[in-house]
Order: sequence, then structure tokens, then C-alpha cells
Amino acid sequence: MQQTVDVVGAGLAGSECALQLSDRGVNVRLHEERPVRMSPAHHTDRFAELVCSNSLKSTKPETAAGVLKWELDAMGCRLLAIARACSVPAGGALAVDRERFSDAVTEAVSSHPLIEVVREEVTELPCGPAVIAAGPLCSDALFSAISQAVGKGSMSFFDAAAPIVSAESIDRSIAFSQSRYEESGLGDYLNCPMERDEYDNFMDALLSAERVISRDFEQADLFCACQPIEEVARTGHDSIRFGALKPVGLTDPKTGRRPWAAVQLRAENTQRTAYNLVGFQTNLTWPEQRRVFRMIPGLGQAEFLRYGVMHRNSFVDSPHALDATFAIPGTRIRLAGQITGTEGYVEAIASGLLAALNTYADLAGLTFPALPHTGAFGSLVSYATNPTTVGYQPMHVNFGLVPPLEDAPRGKDDRRRRMAERAREDMSAFVRERRNLFPQAG
Repeated sequence: MQQTVDVVGAGLAGSECALQLSDRGVNVRLHEERPVRMSPAHHTDRFAELVCSNSLKSTKPETAAGVLKWELDAMGCRLLAIARACSVPAGGALAVDRERFSDAVTEAVSSHPLIEVVREEVTELPCGPAVIAAGPLCSDALFSAISQAVGKGSMSFFDAAAPIVSAESIDRSIAFSQSRYEESGLGDYLNCPMERDEYDNFMDALLSAERVISRDFEQADLFCACQPIEEVARTGHDSIRFGALKPVGLTDPKTGRRPWAAVQLRAENTQRTAYNLVGFQTNLTWPEQRRVFRMIPGLGQAEFLRYGVMHRNSFVDSPHALDATFAIPGTRIRLAGQITGTEGYVEAIASGLLAALNTYADLAGLTFPALPHTGAFGSLVSYATNPTTVGYQPMHVNFGLVPPLEDAPRGKDDRRRRMAERAREDMSAFVRERRNLFPQAG
């Protein structure tokens, strides 16, 4: 492969794409605008920086997120292996030490002999072949160029990140270690229990707190999985008690019973010196975050290492603006990552892998890969490329996208177990049949 592929953006999708292409003998020129131009959400110039949560979601094999991880492993995913090497305890989820993960990805990409890293802002679309994985916060100039190329199919939504607090500032006489439904009391999460009156007072403060962006959001502007906690709270007094603050499966060792509500804290690094407030994406001003979130039992003296932030994310109406390989029609330029509306960390990695496969197939004169639509990955791609999709919105992998089973069991758990088994069988067959695309896959 003598031709060079330009990959724009060294986030999750761009880094995975660059590694996959170069592993197949393709020369890659990877463009990253940081530190020349910093985005509103990033803090470093490292690759694959996680800007919201540090969780890559469930590893349980019967969940959609678990199925996706299995499929990516079968396809030889690079970043998922790095994530596991940089993991921190998170119960049934895969969470990573952000800095270790980003450093490891940066090293893997920068040291590859077929990848040239160019630190510059890209303001125009390359001639191709190219992959645009600049993310939903790409520069105005680049997004304008993309919008011009795809027409007026561009939309936007708002995204938010949760705050992080210092471990030493958490009151351990109140917060207790426990994962849900665990008996040992040595769980991966810290839990801040709330009695009913504490929850009611917290809700009153949360709903009356000052926000950075003061206008009321329309629901279409907010991606449901990343809605600020105060926006979720506005939908009903008990909404977050059945959501981010649900106490099910937890027992407060001080009382011997389940609390009325519970805020969970997840470790940010292997040293457990920092914790993020799970589900606490927020649009509150920084002073209001200090005031309101310190009302949480155990966080009365919390030291905030990073405050929650709100930022605008943009994405393209992929089913109607791109072709089945996520290419801009009539070009050899493909889009990958969250800018296509495949929302989520692992989904972004998967999107980068698929962009690499499609680009490699294009260069090698192979038929484009048609993923089995019975799996988590393939069903998400089917949704994102189906021109009959109406009101396209960012989407995580989920079993609602997967075709139903024939003779499906009645029980939900049994149905999902069967769907996961079918997905694994079909992906294994796909990789075997397309060995020309997966020379290094297991």
C-alpha cells in the first residue's frame, strides 16, 4: 500500500482507525489540532483523551455493551486491549485510568513506523482517501467544510461532563464501599447514602441552582444519555432516585438497610486518589456545584479537582448525508466517531475500526464489509446507515436495534442471552469468511 490515508483527529475513533490501517500496511498521516488549537472539552494534547466519564460500560456478556466488546475483540480491536491494560476497578464495567489510557494510546500511535503525526488544525477536507474522525467538537472551519460537503443535514446537541472530587476530601465515616448486590462490603464504588429529608432538600437546591446556560433546553437539544442531572430532575421529584441515585442493591452498613437514595462515586485512577460523581453531568455554575453537591452526605468538604461542564456537540445526519460506508457520496472521504452519531466511547472505537476496514477495502479493491446485523455493532451501523431512519439522533448500542429472535424465550434475561449467543456466532463466522480484511484477528 503506497498510498497515504489522511486521518483527521486522534480521538478514540481516529486512533483506532490509524492503528488498524497501519497494521494492514497502509501509510497513515494522522492530523491532530491539539495543542495548536484546544477544544472546549479537552485538557491535554494526548490522544484518545476521555472528556466525560472514564467508564467504557458493561463487560457482562449478556448486555449490548458486553456483546460489542466481544465483537470488537474478535475483530482485533487495538484500543479495547489498551483499555483493559489501563483499567481501574468498576464492578461489572470497564473503566480506565484516564491518563494511563491516553498515554498508552499516544505511545502506540506515535511509535508506529507507518503513522506520521501532524500537529495542525485541518480547515478543509483532504482530497482522499481520508477519514474524518475530528469528533463532535471539531473546529468551526472544519465543520463548515463538512456541512458544505454533505449539505444541510447537520444537527447539534448538547453534552455534559460530571465533576471529579479528591478522594481524601470524601468523608469515609459516611461514604461506604460497595457494589450493587454485593455481600463483602469491599466494592468498587463509594456510596453516599441519603435519607428522605436529605434527598428532598438536595432536590430543592438542585432545581433552583443557577445554570451556565440559562435558557430551557428543548429535549431535541439534549442527548438523553448525557443530560445534565438537573434537567433529569426537572422531569419529576423521584426521577433521579430511580436513575443515577437509585439505591437498589445497596445496604448502608451504618443502618443495615437500603438508603432512600445513593450517590455513587467511581475511581478515576488506579491509585483511587480521585472519584467522579456517577451520572452527575451538569450545567450548573461552578459556585453552585460546590454549594449543591456538597449537600450530598459524605461530600460536605469535597475538593473539586474538575467541575462538570456543558458543551455543544455536533453530528451529521448519517442515514441521509452519507453512504453505506459512511463516505461522503462521490468522494473517498469517510466520517468516523461521534460526528456520525454513533454515540459512546466504545461505539466511537468501533466506528474507527469500521472506517479502517472500509478504507482498506477501497484501497485493496475488496468488497466492503457488511457486518452481521444480528449483533450490537452491525445493528448500530444498520440504524446509522438506513435512509428510512426518521429523526436521526445519536445512539448507543442496545438490544432495541437488534432484530428479534425466532421462537424467542419469554423471559427478558433468556432472550438477551440468546441474542448475545447469536451475535457471537455470526460475528465469528463473519471474521472467518473475511480473512482478507482481518489478517491479524484471532
